[in-house]
Amino acid sequence: MTTPAAFLGHGGRLGAACAAWPNAPTPWLDLSTGINPRPYPILALDPETWSRLPDPESLRRLERIAAAAFGVEDPARVVAAAGSEALIRLLPRLLTARCVAIPARTYGGHAGAWRAAGARIVDLDETAADLRVLVNPDNPTGRVLSADQVLNLADGPLLVDEAFADLDPPRSVAVLAGATGHEGLMVLRSFGKFYGLAGARLGFLVAEPALATRVRRALGDWPVSGPAIAAGLTAYADTAWAVQTRLRLIGDAARLDSLLDGAGFTIVGGTPLFRLAQAADASRRFEMLARAGILTRPFPWDETLIRFGLPGPQADWLRLADALENLR
Repeated sequence: MTTPAAFLGHGGRLGAACAAWPNAPTPWLDLSTGINPRPYPILALDPETWSRLPDPESLRRLERIAAAAFGVEDPARVVAAAGSEALIRLLPRLLTARCVAIPARTYGGHAGAWRAAGARIVDLDETAADLRVLVNPDNPTGRVLSADQVLNLADGPLLVDEAFADLDPPRSVAVLAGATGHEGLMVLRSFGKFYGLAGARLGFLVAEPALATRVRRALGDWPVSGPAIAAGLTAYADTAWAVQTRLRLIGDAARLDSLLDGAGFTIVGGTPLFRLAQAADASRRFEMLARAGILTRPFPWDETLIRFGLPGPQADWLRLADALENLR
């Protein structure tokens, strides 16, 4: 069974799923992304947050509080944008790299962005590369390198995508990105995954101040929406929620592992926000789950792999358990 091409890119393709399986029960249970299903509880926003232009000082304040959350001493090194994906697409237009080393099986947006800019993509161990790109923790394998291991790769310009770094902050190298002695180190951070507010579209680049200034100028006067600024200001300040959420996600990931193991999957990777599972008939299982209204994430390079995000409410856990039981 061949997985439809529409589902071999990003997760979250619910529109395509509805079209492919129109008779599936609704609402769909979307487990195709690695987004926290129990998001940070944003209270009702001031109506003016929606009606007025974002205030530049509020944006600078967001960058300051994000810098503190990342352990970065100089907020001038932290640039906010409308999601880390916007920065992934922008950086190839600002940097001069023409040979970029990126692992073959990692988040595909990086290679796509650099190819679109005319760069040649080589494997990570290519010594002649102008720039190396690393996703840490990796998506979808979940492989995590220590900060020292990452820095050992930084013998030249290095871009580290830390979209899932909020799960394990001590492994982040954002604290060093762009600092004296580490001018070639750049780090991307994502707000939406750990805080479960992907629709806010908020991400950050940590880089040396000159590059940060270039990125700010390229993004323009209003790079982040007012509601996203308000959400970030509130969530990053709530350190107690972050600590409790990390503990909960570890427990939820273990619960998901148990369900998948019981259904005949082998867990081959993941993070506390998603699990990478393997089965010889994974394409068939992807199809069966979709017919049950559960969307998971397949991969073009290996048809034996499926990625499962975490269910949220208890009803979603029970629905997934029932669907997995029918796979046997």
